[in-house]
Amino acid sequence: MEQLGAADPRRVGGYRLLGRLGAGGMGQVYLARSDRGRTAAVKLVRAELAEQDEFRRRFRHEVRAAQRVGGVWTAPVLDADTEAPVPWVATGYVAGPSLYGVVARDHGPLAERSLRVLTAGLALALKDIHTAGLVHRDLKPSNVLVTIDGPRVIDFGIARALETVADGGLTRTGAVIGSPGFMAPEQVRGSRVEPPCDVFALGSVLAFASSGRMPFGNADSGAHAQHLLRDPDPADVRKLLDAARGTAVMCTLATELPGGISS
Repeated sequence: MEQLGAADPRRVGGYRLLGRLGAGGMGQVYLARSDRGRTAAVKLVRAELAEQDEFRRRFRHEVRAAQRVGGVWTAPVLDADTEAPVPWVATGYVAGPSLYGVVARDHGPLAERSLRVLTAGLALALKDIHTAGLVHRDLKPSNVLVTIDGPRVIDFGIARALETVADGGLTRTGAVIGSPGFMAPEQVRGSRVEPPCDVFALGSVLAFASSGRMPFGNADSGAHAQHLLRDPDPADVRKLLDAARGTAVMCTLATELPGGISS
């Protein structure tokens, strides 16, 4: 966590800001504490996005949907003000490292038991997200936090507010919503983004967690797009995984399945 800077607010709604947790395409994320003493992560939308009526409309819709997500495998949406001059949303704070940090920096590939816990938790999280009518759109190791009793998925659904063309998946700068290395072929093509895209991302995350390597090579967006658009043989992924772990992962990484796949 970084200290607050001179330009950072000290309060947002009923929350006192304690420090910076990070930043993304939508805005800055702060560690905060409510007036009742609950610790939260508060995401403050970038001012230039707040000025766009279409963004506000989508943000309002996605926050309402995110508030319906239940279950224990996600960071719950606690509060939000979508009508504030600078909109914000507060979620439960998860005190744990990201899956990316655990695998890439701290411990390496997960052991089989840990991988099973991860798989079950992420699958249940996606079930809850999809039941609420949302698609995560950006499931990746840095959006999975690891706790003593299992994973927690963060940043679900809100990414759609960055889109400007319905079903197109493009931002105003022409970037595809999602992260290279974990996006489904549909996202790369700019097709409609639906729950099977999250299931593909789940497979990519599990492949990374079990091998410590990107499932389709490096994270370069151009290389990843070319690989996926060639309809890669999932056998490429099998080379990264042992047989016991690979079977479940392979099912989610097929780029062409009759009728698609869902959670």
